[in-house]
Amino acid sequence: MPKSAKVAKKSATIDLEIIIVNYNSQFWLKKTLDTLHEFYLSRTKTKVAVTVVDNGSEDDSIKIVTKEFNWVNLIALKENVGYAAANNKALLETQAEYVMLLNSDVEFTDHSNLDLLLAVMDENQEIGVISPRVEFTDGGIDPACHRGEPNPWVSLTYFTKLSSLFPNKQIFAEYHQTYKDLRQAHEIDACSGAAMIVRSSAMQKVGVLDERFFMYAEDLDWCKRFREAGYVVYYFPEVTLIHHKYKSGIKNASQKIARKTRMHFYDTMLQYYDKHYRESYPEFVRILLRYFLVIKKGAL
Repeated sequence: MPKSAKVAKKSATIDLEIIIVNYNSQFWLKKTLDTLHEFYLSRTKTKVAVTVVDNGSEDDSIKIVTKEFNWVNLIALKENVGYAAANNKALLETQAEYVMLLNSDVEFTDHSNLDLLLAVMDENQEIGVISPRVEFTDGGIDPACHRGEPNPWVSLTYFTKLSSLFPNKQIFAEYHQTYKDLRQAHEIDACSGAAMIVRSSAMQKVGVLDERFFMYAEDLDWCKRFREAGYVVYYFPEVTLIHHKYKSGIKNASQKIARKTRMHFYDTMLQYYDKHYRESYPEFVRILLRYFLVIKKGAL
C-alpha cells in the first residue's frame, strides 16, 4: 500500500470507518476495495479504517482479502446472519467519529471524495446521516439513495405507478421524492445502506441496525429512527459512487439471486409496516397489504 494512504487499524484514532458486508461477491468486493484505495484512500488525509464483514461466503472472498488487502480489518462469520446483523458486528465495536455502510458492489471514481461528506457533517451537527449521489453505470441515479418515508399512502402511490406518472407532484412522488432537484443538496427522509455515513455520537443515541430485518428495510428503519431522534438525513450529490446493483451476493447465478432478493424486499415491507404503522391503522389495511404482497411475490 502507498505510504500516502491513511488507513488506520481500529486501535488508532479514527475519523471514518468504512464497513463492507460481503457475501459470495469476490469479484465485486475486489473491485470495490481496489477503487476505494485508488480514488479515496490514497488521496485523503483523513484517518480511515476499512472493515470487511464476511457473511459466511463460500467463494474465495476471505482468501482474496487476506492475501491482497492486508490493510483491511476482516471479520469472518461462519454463516450468513443477514445484512443488519453483520453490519452490527462492526458497528458495535467502532471507535470512529463517523461510520460508513458500503455495499460490496460499489465502485469509486474521481468524484468519490468522501471527505466532502465528512466536511458537511462537521459543519452541520444536526445531520445524523448523509448520502452521496449513488448512480448506476449509465449515470442515472439509484433512486434508493433518495427516498421518502414509505407510509401506506406513499407506498400505494409507488406500487400503483402514480409516482411515475406524476414525478413532479409531491402528493404522488414522495416515495423517491423526485419532485426535488436531484442536482442540489437537501434533506431527505431516507437513503440506501449501499452508501451512507452516520455520526457515531448520534448512533449511540439511536442504536444500531434492527436485526429483525434480514435484508432490505434496515436502512429505511434506521433513517426513520435518526429523524425521530431529531437528526437530519441529508443528500449531497457533489459526491458520487457507482452501484452495480444486485451484484452483491451473486455466485454465478445473477437471475436466481435477483429474484431471491426481490422476495426479501416484499417480505420486509410487511415487517416495516408492522413495526411502524400497524398500531396506527385498522387491521384490514394490513390484510390488504399482505394480500397485495403475496400477489407481487407470486408474479416473480
